[in-house]
Amino acid sequence: MNLAIIAPKTDINSWVKQFNSISKDINIFIWPDIPNYDIIDCVCLWKHPKGSLAKFNNLKLIYSMGAGVDHIVYDDSLPKNIPICRISDEKLAFSMTNYIITAVMFYHRRLLKYSEDKKNKVWDNDTHPEIPVKIGILGYGSLGSDAGDKLKYLGFDVIGYSLNKKQIDTTKIYYGDQIDEFLNNINILICTVPYTSKTNNLLSSDLFKKLNDDTYLINVSRGKVQNESDIIKYLENGKLSGAFLDVFEEEPLPISSKLWNHEKVQITPHNASITNQEAAVPQIIENYKRVISGKKLLNQVDSDNEY
Repeated sequence: MNLAIIAPKTDINSWVKQFNSISKDINIFIWPDIPNYDIIDCVCLWKHPKGSLAKFNNLKLIYSMGAGVDHIVYDDSLPKNIPICRISDEKLAFSMTNYIITAVMFYHRRLLKYSEDKKNKVWDNDTHPEIPVKIGILGYGSLGSDAGDKLKYLGFDVIGYSLNKKQIDTTKIYYGDQIDEFLNNINILICTVPYTSKTNNLLSSDLFKKLNDDTYLINVSRGKVQNESDIIKYLENGKLSGAFLDVFEEEPLPISSKLWNHEKVQITPHNASITNQEAAVPQIIENYKRVISGKKLLNQVDSDNEY
């Protein structure tokens, strides 16, 4: 394998060490130091510069170094008819679910209120410590369903929404044009959808106005799925009771963003779950072997669905 890695904002050395620990037969080139683009037959990407794929003429496989692929499928220089795969890792789901549970508990157990009470030296044991919640997970794929299962195990009432019809015996799943009914039945909205042309700006006024008053928003999907101006607007008019956000329209979040100082907003720096290289690298090597031998690939991206 002649592998190129294009990930300017990533610790590439750790990836190289992981590849070398598994196989000494992989020639690794780090972009932009690639002396001969024509020998490269596999490329691994994470937030690569748009247009940087244009010089690769003999690729057999394109790999995202994470679960998301929006940084790949919307690159106009993407070579045609080359299979794209993504990382699928149980530890990604484990970390994401833990993050989601933390955010749910933050709201459910009124931890923001008690944090403020501590600052103000207020001892309030008259307020009921738990807010009754009904949780809706928007995007019931592998990550959303894992979170849903764990939340149900903890005793929470959970429903889901998927673009296409799904049958899950233990969870009510709304789909297609049933989204209004889904939104009407929740007061915590958790967004785990992938970023596609259909989910662009999904978390915006058109959706928020259909929510029950005082709905709590948790977004762990992609920044371009949300409209931050609309989030602030609906926080201020009471439709949203708060927001727990791990992703943003622009990252790092600009200092000028009003989200930083909003008392109802919790911010984390897009680290709800991080790719585990020990799990990722063997997948890449296995899929390379599969593409060479003409076998079915694992975790291949559906170009029509954009994920």
